[in-house]
Amino acid sequence: MSFNSRQYEWADVTVIAGGRDLTGIRGVKYSEKIEREAIYAKGRNPHSIQSGNRSIEGELTMLQSELLALESSGGGSILSLSIDVIVNYGDVGSVLRTDKLEGIRFTEAPKELKQGDKNMEITIPFVALNLVNNFNGI
Repeated sequence: MSFNSRQYEWADVTVIAGGRDLTGIRGVKYSEKIEREAIYAKGRNPHSIQSGNRSIEGELTMLQSELLALESSGGGSILSLSIDVIVNYGDVGSVLRTDKLEGIRFTEAPKELKQGDKNMEITIPFVALNLVNNFNGI
């Protein structure tokens, strides 16, 4: 049996935001969280661990041109957008993995440029309604 130990690399990542292939994407980060709390009763040790609310948060890092395109589609501000984001890992001929972030809303619209910078790189934080791991497109 053959085993392929090839890892995903940045060149294998495609990010689609609101139906647009982000060619100026420089980074993507997202995580799924859940509230957990130990429940105590008699004695010193917890009797169980209960779960609470689930949340999805992340960041998209992109070049200024991508931000401007998103701003245009949002009527001048990314803060008014509610979009889905597809993150695809892999290339043709390899195992593909696709995650879908549903109902993304950006929480900030930062811009920063410093002396000596050759381009504007912007990191935009977001929250999402749902994360579908290994999304199959149906």
